[in-house]
Amino acid sequence: MKYTFLLIGLLSAAASFGQTSWQPVSGKIMTEWAAQVDPANPLPEYPRPQLTRKSWINLNGLWQYSILPKQSADNQPTSFDGNILVPFAVESALSGVGKTVGKDSVLWYKRTIEMPAAFRKGNVLLHFGAVDWDSEVYINGTKVGSHQGGYDPFTFDITGALKKGTKQEIAVKVWDPSDDGPQPRGKQVKKPEGIWYTPVTGIWQTVWLENVPKTFIASTQQTPDIDNQTITVEVKTENLQPGDEIVVTALDGGQQVATQTLKGESTATLNISNPKLWWPNDPFLYDLTISVNRKGKSIDEVGSYFGMRKSSMAKDNNGIQRMMLNNRFVFQYGPLDQGWWPDGLYTAPTDEALKFDIVKTKELGFNMIRKHVKVEPARWYYYCDKEGILVWQDMPSGDMGGNAWDMRAGQISGRKLDKDRTPESEAIFRKEWKAIMDACYNFPSIVSWVPFNEAWGQFKTKEIVEWTMQMDPTRLVNQSSGGNFFSVGPIIDIHHYPDPQMPSPEVFGDKQILILGEFGGLGLPVEGHTWQDTKNWGYQSFKNTDELFNRYAEFINRLPGMIKLGLSAAVYTQTTDVEIETNGFFTYDRKVLKIPVEKAQQVHKQLYE
Repeated sequence: MKYTFLLIGLLSAAASFGQTSWQPVSGKIMTEWAAQVDPANPLPEYPRPQLTRKSWINLNGLWQYSILPKQSADNQPTSFDGNILVPFAVESALSGVGKTVGKDSVLWYKRTIEMPAAFRKGNVLLHFGAVDWDSEVYINGTKVGSHQGGYDPFTFDITGALKKGTKQEIAVKVWDPSDDGPQPRGKQVKKPEGIWYTPVTGIWQTVWLENVPKTFIASTQQTPDIDNQTITVEVKTENLQPGDEIVVTALDGGQQVATQTLKGESTATLNISNPKLWWPNDPFLYDLTISVNRKGKSIDEVGSYFGMRKSSMAKDNNGIQRMMLNNRFVFQYGPLDQGWWPDGLYTAPTDEALKFDIVKTKELGFNMIRKHVKVEPARWYYYCDKEGILVWQDMPSGDMGGNAWDMRAGQISGRKLDKDRTPESEAIFRKEWKAIMDACYNFPSIVSWVPFNEAWGQFKTKEIVEWTMQMDPTRLVNQSSGGNFFSVGPIIDIHHYPDPQMPSPEVFGDKQILILGEFGGLGLPVEGHTWQDTKNWGYQSFKNTDELFNRYAEFINRLPGMIKLGLSAAVYTQTTDVEIETNGFFTYDRKVLKIPVEKAQQVHKQLYE
């Protein structure tokens, strides 16, 4: 599958900023990719593989920034503290700033760009991959919109705020209370320790401009059905005119497989005869084109792709519910992947680095990743689609205080184990979870949604799980990985450290899929590759790689017996070390792999037989 992207020129602003001195903040370990970051053009890749157009401009690079007291920051600052490298969070080394903001301050960004004259034809959209958490956006001093949500992409049509000439000014105001607020924030805390990490404030994914016609395709929702051999494509447009046609075409290697023309409808159902299914060992992807035609002429066209893949539940010959892929039982095994970087925090330093973790996970013999209380840029899921990695997607946790936690929750009377959230907190959760699911819906690699981790902010469990299942009936929903269990949803998922255990087949097996959602956590600090020199942590620590591997192999050798009893999946903690946690397969800087690839492949092979 190939796409051709056209980046319209380099902005003169980017060229001038590139002459400004910038360097990462010193004092922490760095990945090898940090040296490849170009401050004039960081993360230049096209950011939205599921909806591609040719006319776009990447706005990553050096912006001005200012940190001001929250109470006195209603107006844009007249002076700035210096330059910040977007899209790296202000606390990160790669931002060039390395400062904490906190709930009592706001972070301002500002940049003047040179916009091509060609963008005057049609509309101009300003896209943000993610900004943590509450943002307001101004164009030439005019507020064009605001957004709350640290993990979902958002867009403003800025056409009406543009002024004459090529120079346009963009300003962004961000407030993020971190763990002092009820919003989703994953593992971020103002005082990092143990399993809790450095805050991430502000822009942390690509910022970009897109030129579209007055009538354009805004989004698609693509639903494969392997049983009926169809792909359903719902197309959302802006300013569609009477008589306009929408043409949806599926392709296999450039050859048309199916096409449908919509005249007034918004949903196409294409027949994919004898479909090539998407499997971890053969992740076949079809290309997709969608165009709006007016009087026989295309006025807008986007590219996309899809995989014919089914995620479901069914009983095996022993009456045990199994996690099914394309109507077959495939044991799903992979690492807990938190997606943190010592130099970029939430943001990988380069696209090569972003892909590295996925490729290495596959090389080690895993077929799945649990993306833990974080959402990644769209390109991360694109690489999972391409490489054949199954993904369980967590909702980032938030509003965590005050929960009781007992994994027998559904069987205990007299204890309230669902948290009481305020109406504001509940509304924030629902809005962002829906936005995340909408943004990630088209990626075939995602086979499961996880609304809660353990009891972290867990509330209205039955209602939230049923609502999640209604929003997306095509994927499995894991009610609460390792959390308070209620009789809802298709999955029961326990956590057990360090050794592997499983839910009881006799108690749960005929109703729910049995999953070990976290285990392991075997630690090995590697000198010269740790976040701090001392007081590093793991659930169980070892002195050398041989000791570590022997213990790991002992754990993995127990899993085939559990699989026979009914275990459908397991998640090992974790892909890499993260800050003071040293229980990763890789060190935090990705420079040392603690278990040899060949040994890992050999011990994992038995899990798929």
